[in-house]
Amino acid sequence: QVQLVESGGGLVQAGGSLRLSCASSRSILSFNTMGWYRQAPGRQRELVATITSGGSTNYADSVKGRFAISRENAKNTVYLQMNSLKSEDTAIYYCKAVRIMYTTLSDYWGQGTQVTVSS
Repeated sequence: QVQLVESGGGLVQAGGSLRLSCASSRSILSFNTMGWYRQAPGRQRELVATITSGGSTNYADSVKGRFAISRENAKNTVYLQMNSLKSEDTAIYYCKAVRIMYTTLSDYWGQGTQVTVSS
């Protein structure tokens, strides 16, 4: 079974920065896509950013220009650099990995890490 462990969350003032990490128990090269999602209280979980095995990235409009997703294959880790944080970025951030093998899609989630931005 795949384990994804997020870290790096915490309390930060508006305008500050945090870097989240997602460490995988399996080589991240085995996943087609990895990404970060977030869920604020009373809201649905939403996509923040994704990165493919080839390095292509995608971002939610709300974080473009402020957040950057990257991967370090040798450490089986995906990062989310978050700059210019706003109070509306407050949420639990989850890491997700997707593997597509023939016609079977498997996805895996981490347990989440809390990010709180104070205004």
